[in-house]
Amino acid sequence: MDLTLSSEEQDLRDAARRFVRKEVAPVADRMDREDYFPRDVFRRLGEHGFLGITLPTEWGGLGLSYLAQALVLEEIARVSPALALTVGAHSNLFADNVARNGTDAQREAFLPSAATGEAIGALALTEPGAGSDAVSIRTRADRGADGYVLNGSKQFITNGPVADSLLVYAKTAPTRGSRGISAFLVRRETPGFSVARSLDKMGMRGSPTGELAFQDVRVGTDARVGDENDGVRIMMGGLNVERAVLAAIPVGIMEECLERSTAYAREREQFGQKIGRFELIQEKLANIYSQLEASRLLVYHALDRVAHEPKRLGPAASALTFASEASTRVALEAIQIHGGYGYMRDLPLERLARDAKLLEIGAGTSEIRRLIVARELLGPGFAD
Repeated sequence: MDLTLSSEEQDLRDAARRFVRKEVAPVADRMDREDYFPRDVFRRLGEHGFLGITLPTEWGGLGLSYLAQALVLEEIARVSPALALTVGAHSNLFADNVARNGTDAQREAFLPSAATGEAIGALALTEPGAGSDAVSIRTRADRGADGYVLNGSKQFITNGPVADSLLVYAKTAPTRGSRGISAFLVRRETPGFSVARSLDKMGMRGSPTGELAFQDVRVGTDARVGDENDGVRIMMGGLNVERAVLAAIPVGIMEECLERSTAYAREREQFGQKIGRFELIQEKLANIYSQLEASRLLVYHALDRVAHEPKRLGPAASALTFASEASTRVALEAIQIHGGYGYMRDLPLERLARDAKLLEIGAGTSEIRRLIVARELLGPGFAD
């Protein structure tokens, strides 16, 4: 595995950095304070090509790698992890999933508008009674003469309140358990679909999260993604890619914490000298750096494995687990280095700490991801 970025990847990262500092930084604080979603900024991300990085060029994307997508998420996350989460859910959980598993007709119908940001996508999997145990979902899709009728609810859906297009998982054969799940594309304007409520979160504010309701939502057979009852394969493959790509967000959080903490240690004076001369501050900086670089290597390795060994789940699960937990620790250490100033909302550090915590919960909790890693190490016979 070559960790050297290509000239194209470096140019993309630099372009994303310039865009984020110019367009996202001015609204990042408002996003958090008001739980405000900047749809105009989202559209401009699409205009600059940042929303369709892995999508095929024929459907409006750039046709680049998951690493390229992760580089963009890192840069966005340095300023606004919340917007990075929304972009990741849109570009990866929805659009990339459709690109990998949909028909050409579905790709043509949904991907060009997703790439430009004209339409926002979301993935609707989690339910009030089915979080970590994703295959226990109860939303049903009953087969009729001309398609399916969906009934049920979804919870904690990133982008749910603002999504124009959703990839929805539902039971088509409830008695078959995990082998009875199918995936469907549902548009926001479909009769019977509604946003039950928007949720007020501790962090990742400005990334809309909601509870969705499906009451006799009728879709044609052409809305089904993949074969009937083949949804668990699509689900697990999507979760694997999701974990690897979204792990770039805690890397971006740690990058920002390290840069701010190093600069502060060079400038802040106490007891007649710069605090960067104190060995305990130096230790904190060294620990932040080590956790950042270790996370980056794990994440880039996971992105490589997702591309070349998509059936391996361990690398992505371990990368997100390590990086997410490290980002929470690092954000708190950055606050400690800044002292009272770090605890104030004038600086983004307390926001980064609140945002970081979600990555230990979403895309399968840290506990579930550790089970995935362990069972892959132990091999057949240890899956239950």
